[in-house]
Amino acid sequence: MNSLHLKRAIHHCEQGGVIAYPTEAVFGLGCLPLLEQSVDRILQLKHRSIDKGLILVAANIEQLEVYVDFTKVEGTQVIFDSWPGPVTWLVPAEQTTPLWLTGKHKTLAVRVSAHPIIRALCEKLGPIVSTSANPSSAEPAKTSHEVRKYFQTGVDYVIPANISNNLTPTEIRDAQTGNIVRSS
Repeated sequence: MNSLHLKRAIHHCEQGGVIAYPTEAVFGLGCLPLLEQSVDRILQLKHRSIDKGLILVAANIEQLEVYVDFTKVEGTQVIFDSWPGPVTWLVPAEQTTPLWLTGKHKTLAVRVSAHPIIRALCEKLGPIVSTSANPSSAEPAKTSHEVRKYFQTGVDYVIPANISNNLTPTEIRDAQTGNIVRSS
């Protein structure tokens, strides 16, 4: 990936902006998770209720430990062995994790991604919000062109790159039960 695009995306995030970037299967919308106004912009762009909660993606497990409490999960090795990779886990949230991330849930959806662009972003920024780049009633964008078509100027920067080869969004599992919440 062109380092200029990465630098621009990082700059926009650091300034409180919303970016669009390729993930394993679709384009995602992201921002820094502790910037409530940025998260609110994403929710407005998607016409999505704050109650649903969001996903955080990271470059490593340590980046997520501020937001989730892995000690409340038995068998964390199963989670850790699935990363980096396309499995998102619902893990008990720390009490300090903002409601704009967890929604009405006591858990937070988290993933250590194997996607090189996500990893590069998170190595510089820490974890970022990740939600599919689409209005709630539409199909997720799979190209940067589709992102621009959906949101026009509503997104501050779109990284012009390709998604990975996964045909479906990442699997989501409940860390406490192991149950699949959304299959890939």
